[in-house]
Amino acid sequence: MVTATRPDQQVKIGPTQLLINNEWVNSVSGKRFATINPATGEVICEVAEADAADVDKAVKAARTAFSSGEWSKMSATGRGELLYKLADLIEQNIEELARLETLDNGKPLNDSLNADLALVIACYRYYAGWADKIQGKTIPINGPYFCYTRHEPVGVVGQIIPWNFPLLMQAWKLAPALSTGNTVVLKTAEQTPLSALRIGELIIEAGFPPGVVNILSGYGPTAGAAISHHMDIDKVAFTGSTEVGHLIMEAAAKSNLKRVTLELGGKSPNIVFADADMNAAIAGSHNALFFNQGQCCCAGSRLFVEASCYDEFVERSVQRAKDRIVGDPFDDKTEQGPQVDQEQFNKVMGYIESGMREGAQVLCGGSQIGDKGYFIQPTVFADVRDDMKIAQEEIFGPVMSIIKFKDINEVIERANKTMYGLAAAVWTKDISKAHAIANSVRAGTVWVNCYDVFDAAAPFGGFKQSGIGRELGEYGLQQYTEIKTVTIKL
Repeated sequence: MVTATRPDQQVKIGPTQLLINNEWVNSVSGKRFATINPATGEVICEVAEADAADVDKAVKAARTAFSSGEWSKMSATGRGELLYKLADLIEQNIEELARLETLDNGKPLNDSLNADLALVIACYRYYAGWADKIQGKTIPINGPYFCYTRHEPVGVVGQIIPWNFPLLMQAWKLAPALSTGNTVVLKTAEQTPLSALRIGELIIEAGFPPGVVNILSGYGPTAGAAISHHMDIDKVAFTGSTEVGHLIMEAAAKSNLKRVTLELGGKSPNIVFADADMNAAIAGSHNALFFNQGQCCCAGSRLFVEASCYDEFVERSVQRAKDRIVGDPFDDKTEQGPQVDQEQFNKVMGYIESGMREGAQVLCGGSQIGDKGYFIQPTVFADVRDDMKIAQEEIFGPVMSIIKFKDINEVIERANKTMYGLAAAVWTKDISKAHAIANSVRAGTVWVNCYDVFDAAAPFGGFKQSGIGRELGEYGLQQYTEIKTVTIKL
């Protein structure tokens, strides 16, 4: 492990109030809360704290915009043009947004700029292009009737985004919802409100009418719960933990049976066969786990390696982890920044201690870096058993768990022994093995000889307790429309 340091960077802080009806307002309670720089543990600034009263205000604004405002009368082409304009504004402010994201989240600036924001812009443009292409069908039913379908917006949508990819998850939520004509009440993660609020300024600048997008900073148990239980929200979309996903689905059922899409946790199997391109598999598996400080729902966190190449793979993976550059996220050389906050830091360190107690072999890392910020050494465990906590539970940190397997049938069975089903990957030169894994592993995405390949056109979501519904692609539009059948007697 190598550390990188660089003097703190100056970052422009955007709005710190709530965006409701295209106005920046204080919370009804007047409360504010601090957002922390995870690289230093110091307060960046305070933002308005929304709760149920603010959710009510935002929902009323969104309902008016949906039912009778300018947005309700806007053409599909017009909606698309606004989304294109927003994408252009994000591109024009890309450096500022990347720096703000890095300050508030802790991810390396290179990742914010070249990975996250590139995908953000592509997502808005992709769904801008879809706005005037969402079409129904004419259906030849029996009898003297003309039958057709309409795809209509769901209505007022509540959206709750996570802290690991604040700008990107905001785009994944907003873009399809707006493309299909919905209005939105979006709650940021309490750890990372700043970049989402800055996008609110750009939404106003792009020309979106009042009430179409409302952005609230606040906590899950208060503002998030109010969204989930609200009787005038037609749908809720959430990305985050499976635990909270259960609560949101329960709230939706107990309130007005609002539609629900959930993108939840994962414990994704990453399977390396001995016939793989070993250089590519080692590099790919390293990135699959350590990217974004390990804070990825689809991280390749159960790394299955075939017995005949296990020792070589472990040795080289440990060396790559030791070489990983950890430090100031604003330094160009940095590959890994801090965990997002103290709570997440403690959680990850707890899992590392658990792995040690249960007998896994720590080959590198396992400790905090420095005495300031939430930095954790890249950590590699070998001799991991399926029954260990580090092999079963989502760690969400820079902790690699390497597990030995003997043959393809065994590894398929073991890969599927989890409540999760978000992603999987396989590394092999044998096309038959690749197809067998892709067909048999119960996961929403399977990568072959690659990992973390994302595109706005490719749907993403989970099997089992990794979620309900899909984001991105044409499939993502389906989550934000209701299908109406119209039958006319001739």
